[in-house]
Amino acid sequence: MLLLGLTGSIATGKSTVSQILAAPPYNLPIVDADKVARQVVEPGTSGYEQIVSHFGPSTPDLLVAASPEGGGEHGHNGKGRPLNRPALGRRVFGEGKESDKKALNKIVHPAVRKEMYKQMISAYLRGSWAVVLDVPLLFESGWEPLCGTIMVVAVRDPKVQMERLRARDEHLTEEDAKNRVDAQWDVREKADRCSRRGEKAGVVVWNDGDKEELKRDIDRVMAVVKRGSPPWWAWLLLLCPPLAAASATWSYVRSWWIKRQWEQEKQREKAKL
Repeated sequence: MLLLGLTGSIATGKSTVSQILAAPPYNLPIVDADKVARQVVEPGTSGYEQIVSHFGPSTPDLLVAASPEGGGEHGHNGKGRPLNRPALGRRVFGEGKESDKKALNKIVHPAVRKEMYKQMISAYLRGSWAVVLDVPLLFESGWEPLCGTIMVVAVRDPKVQMERLRARDEHLTEEDAKNRVDAQWDVREKADRCSRRGEKAGVVVWNDGDKEELKRDIDRVMAVVKRGSPPWWAWLLLLCPPLAAASATWSYVRSWWIKRQWEQEKQREKAKL
C-alpha cells in the first residue's frame, strides 16, 4: 500500500485537495492529522487534561465560555468545556512564543501519531492501494521518510495565501495572519524539497487558480503517482507480507537518505552566508 503524504502550508488548498482525493474517481481513504489532532484533545481525553493543566493558569480564556446551551461548566459530555481554539492559537503563535508551541506539540503529537498509525493499518487491511496522510507539518514533524510519495499543495504568489487565510478565518487581523504564515516553512521551499525526491516520489500541485484548474492539476499528478505505484502492486503487497515489509523498508531508507541530503545541502548554504 502506498503511503501518499499530502502537505502544504496554511491556506494553500490542501483540505480541498484532500476532499477531491477522497471522492470519485480516486476514493482514497484519508488519514487527516488535523481531524485526529482535534479528536485527541476533546474534553475527557489525556491531551485535553494536559493542555488545560499547562496553559490554563496563564490563559484565562483557554476554554469556551460556559453557557446553558453548551452544557454549563461541564460541557456537553460532562467532561469539561471545549478548548477555545482561537485563544490557544493566539497563545502559541507569534514571535517569542516558540516555547509555548513546543509545549503544545509535545502534548499533541504523540497522541496524534498513535491514532494515525491505527487508521493506516486499518486501510492496509481493507486492501486500499493507497492511503492519503493529510499532514500539514509533514516535513517538520518527521513523517517524510514513511511516505512512498509526497504531494505538496502550493501557491506561487504569497499574496494569494494571505488573502485566502483572512477570507477563511475572518477573526484574524493582518498581523495574526502573517504570524501564522511565518510560523510555517515557506510553501515554495516545501515544493522544491518535494521535487528533489524524483518524479514519482514527489509531486507538486499548484493552486493559484480556481477549483477546475486545481482538479486538472490533481489529475495530472495522480497519473504520475499511479504509474509509480499501481493498484496491482498494492494487492501483491497485501498478499505477501514479507514483500510488503521489504518494500516498506526500502522506501523508508530511500526517503531518509533524500531527507538527509537535503538537510546537508541547506547546512552548506547557511555556512556560506
